[in-house]
Amino acid sequence: MSFKDNVDLYVEQSAKLLKFSDDLIDHIKSTHSLIKVNVGVEIDKKIHNFTGWRAVHSEHILPSKGGMRYSINVDQDDTEALASLMTYKCAIVDIPFGGSKGGLKINPKNYTEQQLRLITKAFATKLINKGFISPAINVPAPDVGTSEKEMDWIKDTYKSLRPEDINYRGCVTGKPIHSGGINGRKEATGRGIEEVIRELFRHKDVVKETKLKNELKDNSIVIQGFGNVGSNLAEHLYNRDNAKIIAIGESNGYLYNKNGININSLNKFYKKNKTIKNKKLGKFYNQPNELIELECDILIPAALENAITIKNVKKIKTKIIIEAANGPVSFEADKELNKRGIMILPDIYVNAGGVVVSYFEWVKNISHIRFGRVEKRFQERKILDLINLIDQKTNTKTNPEVISKIVHGANEEDLAYSGLEDSMRNAFNEILEIKKRIKRSFRESTYYLSLQKIRKFYTSDGFPKR
Repeated sequence: MSFKDNVDLYVEQSAKLLKFSDDLIDHIKSTHSLIKVNVGVEIDKKIHNFTGWRAVHSEHILPSKGGMRYSINVDQDDTEALASLMTYKCAIVDIPFGGSKGGLKINPKNYTEQQLRLITKAFATKLINKGFISPAINVPAPDVGTSEKEMDWIKDTYKSLRPEDINYRGCVTGKPIHSGGINGRKEATGRGIEEVIRELFRHKDVVKETKLKNELKDNSIVIQGFGNVGSNLAEHLYNRDNAKIIAIGESNGYLYNKNGININSLNKFYKKNKTIKNKKLGKFYNQPNELIELECDILIPAALENAITIKNVKKIKTKIIIEAANGPVSFEADKELNKRGIMILPDIYVNAGGVVVSYFEWVKNISHIRFGRVEKRFQERKILDLINLIDQKTNTKTNPEVISKIVHGANEEDLAYSGLEDSMRNAFNEILEIKKRIKRSFRESTYYLSLQKIRKFYTSDGFPKR
């Protein structure tokens, strides 16, 4: 089955529990609009042709939102599948966006930064001119193979083509801070996954059901992928939760240390050497596919889709799978894992942290003011006044270091992370409530919640509300 087929089967499974009519299910599953473009760019006096797509799965709320992927594996089916996941993901965490996704069939490692800039601007121009990029209609973000650089180039292209749009910075998210980005966006997906894991361990009944040890730090963790999501997730787990991460994998192999990898040392090494192959931190194995077969308590696929299929599902030896990537477990493998009692927290909820903070960035761009600018100093003065009053009444003097820590007003990153935590924790509790009520898996319960929220945008006859 294709990636899109897998997603549609999950939708059908939960939609039938909600007693959706077949025609409404078909309408919700279908892609609203799709564009396929050929991008021709002259490089070294020769025209290089690239195929790109942008899919809009839903417009029940505007703008539609979704990443822009650069990969040689990009195709139409994956683009449509990822667009549909964005629809369901936004609904789960109460982000007022429809679902979209884009991609360019290219290996970005084969091109210089200047060449990628030309290719990105040519691709963006095609999409903008066809109405597939706009702060009011369709907003891309970084994805596999792209970063804040590509988003900045898209923003500049949009500004040059639509100079009258004062909200031009909101045409993409995941931009550099100086271009209208928001503090915390780059780390948001990884940080959001960590908040999911933290919330999981607040529910001792769920922990007991999975047979995990009561404390997060006492469980062994394996992470597949050390890109932006995997590396930030590992860093937050290691530094905030003292987590024991015994293995981390990349496309060429994995690093293993049964006592736990020093993530801070690995991050420094990776930034300098662009590899996780560090003999001082663990043993490196040149068998990347074997990583997910390692025995562990928590398995986190944070790379690409279909990491676990019917072919390797019987080799999985973990208590819980937390889907940091999009679609890492196929539909057939999901059924097999459920039979074996291995709990799965699904992608459409787990990795929603990126779109949550993207929403905050978009709001910042269209409101033209950074978060915390108005109230930060006011908060600090009021707290300082309170401390001084307490010191005066008790005839004491509070330690200046303590004062400095207490009076610190919330800055943009503090507020972004606070909103992220609130979104992920609220969604977990909504999903868990449904799970207990319908007595189904976390995945079925998550899709159930998403479709329940989306259903409100349709009339009783099944027609979209206008």
